[in-house]
Amino acid sequence: MATRVTIQDIANELQLSRNTVSKAINNTGVLADATREKILRKAAEMGYKQFAYLPLFQPDGPPAPEAAAAPADAAQPDGKREIAMLTTCFLSNSHFSSLMLDRFQSEIHHLHYGMTIYRISPSELAARRMPASFDPERVAGIICFEVFDYAYAQMLCEQGIPLLFVDSPVTELKAPLKADLLYMNNHVEVQHFIQIMAERGKKRISFFGKAQHCQSFFERWAAYRSAVELLGLTEGVPYCATDSLKVEDYYNTLKGFDKLPEVIVCANDFVAIDVNRALETLGHSVPDDVWLCGFDDSQEASVMTPRLTSIHIHGQIMGFTAADLLMTRIKEPSLNYRTVYTETNLILRESTGDHEAKKL
Repeated sequence: MATRVTIQDIANELQLSRNTVSKAINNTGVLADATREKILRKAAEMGYKQFAYLPLFQPDGPPAPEAAAAPADAAQPDGKREIAMLTTCFLSNSHFSSLMLDRFQSEIHHLHYGMTIYRISPSELAARRMPASFDPERVAGIICFEVFDYAYAQMLCEQGIPLLFVDSPVTELKAPLKADLLYMNNHVEVQHFIQIMAERGKKRISFFGKAQHCQSFFERWAAYRSAVELLGLTEGVPYCATDSLKVEDYYNTLKGFDKLPEVIVCANDFVAIDVNRALETLGHSVPDDVWLCGFDDSQEASVMTPRLTSIHIHGQIMGFTAADLLMTRIKEPSLNYRTVYTETNLILRESTGDHEAKKL
Protein backbone atom coordinates (compact mmCIF):
# COMPACT_ATOMS: atom_id res chain seq x y z
CA MET A 1 0.00 0.00 0.00
CA ALA A 2 1.37 3.39 -1.01
CA THR A 3 2.49 5.75 1.76
CA ARG A 4 0.10 8.64 2.25
CA VAL A 5 1.58 11.99 1.21
CA THR A 6 1.43 14.66 3.92
CA ILE A 7 1.81 18.43 3.93
CA GLN A 8 5.16 17.97 5.68
CA ASP A 9 6.35 15.71 2.81
CA ILE A 10 5.55 18.46 0.30
CA ALA A 11 7.26 21.06 2.49
CA ASN A 12 10.40 18.91 2.70
CA GLU A 13 10.50 18.46 -1.09
CA LEU A 14 10.25 22.21 -1.70
CA GLN A 15 12.35 23.26 1.32
CA LEU A 16 9.50 25.43 2.55
CA SER A 17 7.82 25.64 5.93
CA ARG A 18 4.87 23.42 6.69
CA ASN A 19 2.82 26.55 7.40
CA THR A 20 3.49 27.96 3.92
CA VAL A 21 2.44 24.72 2.24
CA SER A 22 -0.66 24.53 4.40
CA LYS A 23 -1.66 28.09 3.38
CA ALA A 24 -1.41 27.17 -0.30
CA ILE A 25 -3.34 23.91 -0.03
CA ASN A 26 -6.06 25.23 2.28
CA ASN A 27 -6.38 28.64 0.61
CA THR A 28 -5.67 30.58 3.78
CA GLY A 29 -3.41 33.55 4.27
CA VAL A 30 -1.65 35.49 1.53
CA LEU A 31 1.00 33.97 -0.74
CA ALA A 32 2.58 35.03 -4.01
CA ASP A 33 0.77 33.39 -6.92
CA ALA A 34 4.02 31.80 -8.13
CA THR A 35 4.65 30.23 -4.71
CA ARG A 36 1.09 28.97 -4.45
CA GLU A 37 1.19 27.41 -7.91
CA LYS A 38 4.59 25.79 -7.26
CA ILE A 39 3.22 24.18 -4.10
CA LEU A 40 0.03 22.96 -5.78
CA ARG A 41 1.96 21.53 -8.70
CA LYS A 42 4.19 19.62 -6.32
CA ALA A 43 1.13 18.40 -4.37
CA ALA A 44 -0.38 17.01 -7.58
CA GLU A 45 2.93 15.51 -8.67
CA MET A 46 3.31 13.69 -5.34
CA GLY A 47 -0.30 12.49 -5.38
CA TYR A 48 -1.54 14.55 -2.43
CA LYS A 49 -5.16 13.47 -1.88
CA GLN A 50 -7.18 16.59 -2.70
CA PHE A 51 -5.23 17.58 -5.83
CA ALA A 52 -4.58 14.23 -7.48
CA TYR A 53 -7.42 14.72 -9.99
CA LEU A 54 -6.30 18.15 -11.26
CA PRO A 55 -4.51 18.05 -14.64
CA LEU A 56 -3.88 21.78 -14.15
CA PHE A 57 -1.16 20.95 -11.64
CA GLN A 58 0.70 18.26 -13.55
CA PRO A 59 4.47 18.75 -13.41
CA ASP A 60 6.04 21.15 -15.88
CA GLY A 61 7.75 19.73 -18.92
CA PRO A 62 6.70 17.45 -21.81
CA PRO A 63 3.65 15.25 -21.16
CA ALA A 64 4.07 11.57 -20.54
CA PRO A 65 3.26 9.41 -23.61
CA GLU A 66 -0.04 8.17 -22.17
CA ALA A 67 -1.06 11.74 -21.31
CA ALA A 68 -0.19 12.93 -24.81
CA ALA A 69 -2.31 10.19 -26.31
CA ALA A 70 -5.33 10.90 -24.08
CA PRO A 71 -8.27 12.61 -25.79
CA ALA A 72 -8.95 16.26 -24.92
CA ASP A 73 -12.17 15.28 -23.15
CA ALA A 74 -10.58 12.62 -20.95
CA ALA A 75 -11.45 14.47 -17.73
CA GLN A 76 -15.10 14.64 -18.76
CA PRO A 77 -16.14 11.37 -20.44
CA ASP A 78 -19.34 12.76 -21.97
CA GLY A 79 -17.41 15.53 -23.72
CA LYS A 80 -19.12 18.45 -21.97
CA ARG A 81 -16.67 21.35 -21.84
CA GLU A 82 -18.83 24.33 -20.85
CA ILE A 83 -19.07 25.87 -17.39
CA ALA A 84 -22.22 27.98 -17.23
CA MET A 85 -22.03 31.10 -15.10
CA LEU A 86 -25.54 32.17 -14.07
CA THR A 87 -26.25 35.63 -12.69
CA THR A 88 -29.22 37.93 -12.22
CA CYS A 89 -27.26 41.14 -12.79
CA PHE A 90 -24.37 42.66 -14.70
CA LEU A 91 -21.20 42.36 -12.63
CA SER A 92 -19.16 45.57 -12.75
CA ASN A 93 -15.43 45.81 -12.15
CA SER A 94 -16.23 47.15 -8.68
CA HIS A 95 -17.96 43.93 -7.65
CA PHE A 96 -15.71 41.64 -5.61
CA SER A 97 -16.46 38.80 -8.04
CA SER A 98 -14.69 40.51 -10.95
CA LEU A 99 -11.23 39.50 -9.73
CA MET A 100 -12.56 36.17 -8.57
CA LEU A 101 -14.04 35.34 -11.97
CA ASP A 102 -10.75 36.17 -13.70
CA ARG A 103 -8.95 33.63 -11.52
CA PHE A 104 -11.75 31.08 -11.84
CA GLN A 105 -11.74 31.34 -15.63
CA SER A 106 -7.96 31.01 -15.73
CA GLU A 107 -8.10 27.83 -13.63
CA ILE A 108 -10.78 26.09 -15.71
CA HIS A 109 -9.07 27.17 -18.94
CA HIS A 110 -6.06 25.04 -17.99
CA LEU A 111 -8.47 22.13 -17.68
CA HIS A 112 -9.80 22.76 -21.22
CA TYR A 113 -13.14 24.11 -20.02
CA GLY A 114 -14.72 27.31 -21.28
CA MET A 115 -17.10 29.61 -19.42
CA THR A 116 -20.32 31.02 -20.86
CA ILE A 117 -22.20 33.75 -19.00
CA TYR A 118 -26.00 33.55 -18.83
CA ARG A 119 -28.04 36.39 -17.39
CA ILE A 120 -31.29 35.23 -15.82
CA SER A 121 -34.06 37.61 -16.87
CA PRO A 122 -36.72 38.76 -14.36
CA SER A 123 -39.36 36.70 -16.20
CA GLU A 124 -37.16 33.59 -16.11
CA LEU A 125 -36.50 34.16 -12.42
CA ALA A 126 -40.22 34.49 -11.65
CA ALA A 127 -41.13 31.43 -13.73
CA ARG A 128 -38.16 29.40 -12.43
CA ARG A 129 -36.91 28.73 -15.94
CA MET A 130 -33.37 28.24 -17.15
CA PRO A 131 -32.03 31.03 -19.43
CA ALA A 132 -33.38 30.67 -22.98
CA SER A 133 -30.04 29.81 -24.60
CA PHE A 134 -28.93 27.38 -21.87
CA ASP A 135 -28.22 23.91 -23.30
CA PRO A 136 -27.78 21.22 -20.62
CA GLU A 137 -26.31 18.85 -23.22
CA ARG A 138 -23.07 20.81 -23.33
CA VAL A 139 -22.85 22.06 -19.72
CA ALA A 140 -20.51 20.23 -17.35
CA GLY A 141 -21.15 22.44 -14.34
CA ILE A 142 -22.85 25.63 -13.14
CA ILE A 143 -21.46 28.46 -11.01
CA CYS A 144 -23.93 31.04 -9.65
CA PHE A 145 -23.30 34.70 -8.76
CA GLU A 146 -25.98 37.00 -7.37
CA VAL A 147 -28.61 34.25 -7.59
CA PHE A 148 -30.43 35.02 -4.35
CA ASP A 149 -33.95 33.73 -5.04
CA TYR A 150 -34.39 30.63 -2.89
CA ALA A 151 -37.08 29.00 -5.09
CA TYR A 152 -34.94 29.52 -8.19
CA ALA A 153 -31.91 28.11 -6.40
CA GLN A 154 -33.90 25.01 -5.45
CA MET A 155 -34.90 24.60 -9.12
CA LEU A 156 -31.22 24.69 -10.11
CA CYS A 157 -30.44 22.02 -7.53
CA GLU A 158 -32.94 19.73 -9.26
CA GLN A 159 -31.23 19.88 -12.68
CA GLY A 160 -28.74 17.10 -11.92
CA ILE A 161 -25.79 19.27 -13.01
CA PRO A 162 -22.77 19.91 -10.72
CA LEU A 163 -23.57 23.21 -9.04
CA LEU A 164 -21.71 25.82 -7.00
CA PHE A 165 -23.20 28.93 -5.41
CA VAL A 166 -20.85 31.82 -4.66
CA ASP A 167 -22.92 33.33 -1.87
CA SER A 168 -26.52 32.14 -1.89
CA PRO A 169 -30.07 32.95 -0.94
CA VAL A 170 -30.67 33.12 2.81
CA THR A 171 -30.90 29.53 4.01
CA GLU A 172 -31.81 30.11 7.66
CA LEU A 173 -34.89 28.08 8.68
CA LYS A 174 -35.06 26.55 5.20
CA ALA A 175 -34.15 23.18 3.72
CA PRO A 176 -30.45 23.16 2.75
CA LEU A 177 -29.52 23.65 -0.87
CA LYS A 178 -28.20 20.46 -2.50
CA ALA A 179 -25.12 22.13 -3.93
CA ASP A 180 -21.65 23.25 -2.92
CA LEU A 181 -21.53 26.71 -1.31
CA LEU A 182 -18.67 29.20 -1.25
CA TYR A 183 -18.67 32.26 1.01
CA MET A 184 -16.21 34.79 2.33
CA ASN A 185 -15.89 34.72 6.14
CA ASN A 186 -18.69 37.05 7.19
CA HIS A 187 -18.41 36.66 10.97
CA VAL A 188 -14.87 37.07 12.28
CA GLU A 189 -13.92 40.54 11.06
CA VAL A 190 -17.36 42.09 11.67
CA GLN A 191 -17.08 41.04 15.30
CA HIS A 192 -13.42 42.07 15.40
CA PHE A 193 -14.40 45.53 14.14
CA ILE A 194 -17.15 45.94 16.74
CA GLN A 195 -14.77 44.88 19.51
CA ILE A 196 -12.27 47.53 18.36
CA MET A 197 -15.02 50.16 18.34
CA ALA A 198 -16.06 49.18 21.87
CA GLU A 199 -12.44 49.44 23.01
CA ARG A 200 -12.42 52.97 21.58
CA GLY A 201 -15.40 53.85 23.74
CA LYS A 202 -18.13 53.61 21.11
CA LYS A 203 -21.41 52.27 22.51
CA ARG A 204 -24.13 53.13 19.97
CA ILE A 205 -23.36 50.84 17.05
CA SER A 206 -25.98 50.15 14.36
CA PHE A 207 -26.21 47.99 11.25
CA PHE A 208 -27.52 49.09 7.83
CA GLY A 209 -28.41 46.77 4.96
CA LYS A 210 -31.13 44.32 4.02
CA ALA A 211 -30.36 41.23 6.09
CA GLN A 212 -32.56 39.00 3.93
CA HIS A 213 -30.88 40.06 0.67
CA CYS A 214 -28.49 37.08 0.66
CA GLN A 215 -26.80 34.66 3.04
CA SER A 216 -23.69 36.82 3.40
CA PHE A 217 -25.71 39.90 4.36
CA PHE A 218 -27.62 37.76 6.87
CA GLU A 219 -24.40 36.40 8.38
CA ARG A 220 -22.89 39.90 8.67
CA TRP A 221 -26.06 41.11 10.41
CA ALA A 222 -26.06 38.05 12.69
CA ALA A 223 -22.37 38.64 13.53
CA TYR A 224 -23.20 42.25 14.42
CA ARG A 225 -26.13 41.20 16.63
CA SER A 226 -24.03 38.61 18.41
CA ALA A 227 -21.13 41.01 18.99
CA VAL A 228 -23.18 43.85 20.46
CA GLU A 229 -24.97 41.41 22.76
CA LEU A 230 -21.73 39.78 23.93
CA LEU A 231 -20.17 43.20 24.56
CA GLY A 232 -23.23 44.51 26.40
CA LEU A 233 -23.96 47.25 23.85
CA THR A 234 -27.65 46.50 23.30
CA GLU A 235 -29.26 49.12 25.51
CA GLY A 236 -30.89 51.81 23.38
CA VAL A 237 -29.22 50.60 20.17
CA PRO A 238 -31.55 50.30 17.17
CA TYR A 239 -31.05 47.21 15.02
CA CYS A 240 -31.27 48.73 11.57
CA ALA A 241 -31.53 45.79 9.18
CA THR A 242 -33.63 47.76 6.69
CA ASP A 243 -36.04 46.06 4.28
CA SER A 244 -34.52 47.58 1.15
CA LEU A 245 -31.26 48.74 -0.41
CA LYS A 246 -32.37 52.28 -1.29
CA VAL A 247 -30.64 55.46 -0.17
CA GLU A 248 -33.97 57.14 0.61
CA ASP A 249 -34.74 54.40 3.14
CA TYR A 250 -31.40 54.96 4.83
CA TYR A 251 -32.20 58.67 4.92
CA ASN A 252 -35.62 58.10 6.48
CA THR A 253 -34.21 55.63 9.03
CA LEU A 254 -31.48 58.06 10.09
CA LYS A 255 -33.94 60.94 10.22
CA GLY A 256 -36.16 58.91 12.56
CA PHE A 257 -33.44 58.29 15.16
CA ASP A 258 -33.79 60.07 18.49
CA LYS A 259 -30.03 59.99 18.74
CA LEU A 260 -27.53 59.36 15.97
CA PRO A 261 -25.43 56.13 16.18
CA GLU A 262 -21.76 56.61 16.91
CA VAL A 263 -20.80 53.81 14.47
CA ILE A 264 -22.68 52.25 11.55
CA VAL A 265 -21.69 48.82 10.23
CA CYS A 266 -22.91 48.35 6.65
CA ALA A 267 -23.71 45.14 4.78
CA ASN A 268 -21.30 46.12 1.99
CA ASP A 269 -19.38 49.11 0.64
CA PHE A 270 -22.19 50.27 -1.63
CA VAL A 271 -24.58 50.40 1.31
CA ALA A 272 -21.92 52.41 3.18
CA ILE A 273 -21.56 54.86 0.29
CA ASP A 274 -25.34 55.39 0.23
CA VAL A 275 -25.48 55.77 4.02
CA ASN A 276 -22.69 58.36 3.78
CA ARG A 277 -24.75 60.23 1.17
CA ALA A 278 -27.85 60.11 3.40
CA LEU A 279 -25.84 61.43 6.35
CA GLU A 280 -24.52 64.31 4.25
CA THR A 281 -28.08 65.18 3.17
CA LEU A 282 -29.05 65.37 6.86
CA GLY A 283 -26.08 67.65 7.57
CA HIS A 284 -23.92 65.05 9.30
CA SER A 285 -20.30 64.23 8.53
CA VAL A 286 -18.20 61.04 8.48
CA PRO A 287 -16.03 60.64 10.55
CA ASP A 288 -16.76 63.81 12.60
CA ASP A 289 -20.30 62.80 13.60
CA VAL A 290 -20.50 59.11 12.74
CA TRP A 291 -17.96 56.38 12.02
CA LEU A 292 -18.68 54.10 9.08
CA CYS A 293 -17.58 50.58 8.04
CA GLY A 294 -18.35 48.69 4.83
CA PHE A 295 -17.60 45.18 3.57
CA ASP A 296 -15.91 43.95 0.33
CA ASP A 297 -13.10 46.55 0.14
CA SER A 298 -14.25 47.56 -3.34
CA GLN A 299 -12.33 50.04 -5.49
CA GLU A 300 -14.63 52.78 -4.24
CA ALA A 301 -13.67 52.14 -0.60
CA SER A 302 -10.18 53.59 -0.99
CA VAL A 303 -11.12 56.51 -3.26
CA MET A 304 -14.31 57.86 -1.63
CA THR A 305 -14.04 60.81 0.74
CA PRO A 306 -13.41 59.95 3.49
CA ARG A 307 -11.70 56.69 2.58
CA LEU A 308 -13.85 53.85 3.82
CA THR A 309 -12.96 51.36 6.52
CA SER A 310 -13.92 48.00 5.05
CA ILE A 311 -13.41 44.25 5.23
CA HIS A 312 -11.28 42.89 2.40
CA ILE A 313 -12.32 39.85 0.37
CA HIS A 314 -9.52 37.85 -1.31
CA GLY A 315 -10.90 37.48 -4.83
CA GLN A 316 -7.97 35.41 -6.11
CA ILE A 317 -8.33 32.87 -3.32
CA MET A 318 -12.08 32.67 -3.85
CA GLY A 319 -11.57 32.11 -7.59
CA PHE A 320 -9.12 29.29 -7.02
CA THR A 321 -11.37 27.72 -4.38
CA ALA A 322 -14.42 27.98 -6.66
CA ALA A 323 -12.57 26.11 -9.41
CA ASP A 324 -11.41 23.46 -6.94
CA LEU A 325 -14.94 22.92 -5.60
CA LEU A 326 -16.66 22.75 -8.98
CA MET A 327 -14.04 20.59 -10.68
CA THR A 328 -14.13 18.16 -7.77
CA ARG A 329 -17.91 17.97 -8.01
CA ILE A 330 -17.71 17.30 -11.76
CA LYS A 331 -15.17 14.55 -11.18
CA GLU A 332 -16.92 13.06 -8.11
CA PRO A 333 -20.64 13.98 -8.24
CA SER A 334 -21.50 11.71 -5.29
CA LEU A 335 -19.36 13.64 -2.76
CA ASN A 336 -21.10 15.15 0.25
CA TYR A 337 -22.04 18.78 -0.32
CA ARG A 338 -19.50 21.24 1.03
CA THR A 339 -19.68 24.76 2.46
CA VAL A 340 -16.36 26.64 2.34
CA TYR A 341 -15.44 30.03 3.82
CA THR A 342 -12.37 31.99 2.71
CA GLU A 343 -10.40 34.46 4.80
CA THR A 344 -11.29 38.16 5.10
CA ASN A 345 -9.28 41.04 6.63
CA LEU A 346 -10.33 44.27 8.30
CA ILE A 347 -8.77 47.47 6.89
CA LEU A 348 -9.18 50.61 9.00
CA ARG A 349 -9.27 53.94 7.14
CA GLU A 350 -10.41 57.54 7.56
CA SER A 351 -14.13 56.79 8.00
CA THR A 352 -13.31 55.46 11.49
CA GLY A 353 -10.79 58.16 12.31
CA ASP A 354 -7.76 56.17 11.12
CA HIS A 355 -5.70 58.54 9.00
CA GLU A 356 -3.25 55.84 7.95
CA ALA A 357 -4.72 52.66 6.46
CA LYS A 358 -4.25 49.70 8.83
CA LYS A 359 -4.75 46.12 7.66
CA LEU A 360 -5.50 43.90 10.65
